[in-house]
Amino acid sequence: MKKSILVGMSCAVLLAGCGSEENKDTNQSTSKTDSNKTEKVTMMLDWTPNTNHTGIYVAKEKGFFKKHGLDVDIKTPGDVTADQMIAANKKDVQFGISAQEQVTQSRSEGVPIKSIGAIIQHNTSGFMSLKDKNIKSPKDYEGKTYGGWGAPIEKAFIETLMKKENADINKTKIVNMGNTDFFSASKKNIDFSWVYYGWTGIEAETRNIDVNMQYLTDYDKNLDYYTPIIIANEKYLKSNPDTAKAFMAAVKEGYEYAIKHEKESADILIKSAPELKKQKDLVYKSQSYLSPKYQDDAKSWGIQDEKVWANYAKYLKDNKIIKNDFVAKDAFTNEFVEGK
Repeated sequence: MKKSILVGMSCAVLLAGCGSEENKDTNQSTSKTDSNKTEKVTMMLDWTPNTNHTGIYVAKEKGFFKKHGLDVDIKTPGDVTADQMIAANKKDVQFGISAQEQVTQSRSEGVPIKSIGAIIQHNTSGFMSLKDKNIKSPKDYEGKTYGGWGAPIEKAFIETLMKKENADINKTKIVNMGNTDFFSASKKNIDFSWVYYGWTGIEAETRNIDVNMQYLTDYDKNLDYYTPIIIANEKYLKSNPDTAKAFMAAVKEGYEYAIKHEKESADILIKSAPELKKQKDLVYKSQSYLSPKYQDDAKSWGIQDEKVWANYAKYLKDNKIIKNDFVAKDAFTNEFVEGK
């Protein structure tokens, strides 16, 4: 989530500076499974490995990518994020993980990023604080310090929620907490932060730390958007539709497996990201929390609804967070998760 928010205004700049380095691989084979050869592609995560990414690691470990003719390298972001690589259509990253808030903002600025699958159907993010901070609603943000990552959208979101309760954003201090985790920062100089409950909230549970949470969806139904999502560049998708179909078919199998096999899928994630061994309890509990949420009430995993994109964009436009026009149906496609 940090990476998705951070690049809020940067993709258009990167795209203008780098130009479009279109991927030269235009493999148009009708079926990836008919060939013994595998095509190499790269997926870049939005952050370090966690349970948002389980289905991707399952697809690799269980051989789903290989079955669909792909050899997939999974990378974590460094100084350059997945959004930036996808925006510039860099040939060394074909697929990435982002969030609807980032794609909406990018597309309103003319950046050709497209969402090709929703990892989780409903927004589990919100503003979390230690219980002893006594923050029970956005009204209580007055006189408190928010720890963020320096993106304009953070203040804009906080302000919209505070306005609903006639609270003044100018009475809230906003600081950049960098890569400091929520718990460490909360012991120092922050009172609340924007988190995914499925990871940081569950971590609080495993550490027996009492917290308060204001979910975005509790304050406006239009904030029930897709986060995280899988993205690709529009030009890449047009040139490589079969690769995209094969990739998403394998990823879909991975998440469907994770829905049915929580424990084994969590084991695969830990095996794939050994740094998580020290947080096994967190991984297992987070996986148990998220597995039912991957598909939730959608007809199948990955499906996206145009209304969700349109409603969220309307919220941003109404609150002057974005100024340019946004066409919801152009920001996403279901063709690669529906198998059409």
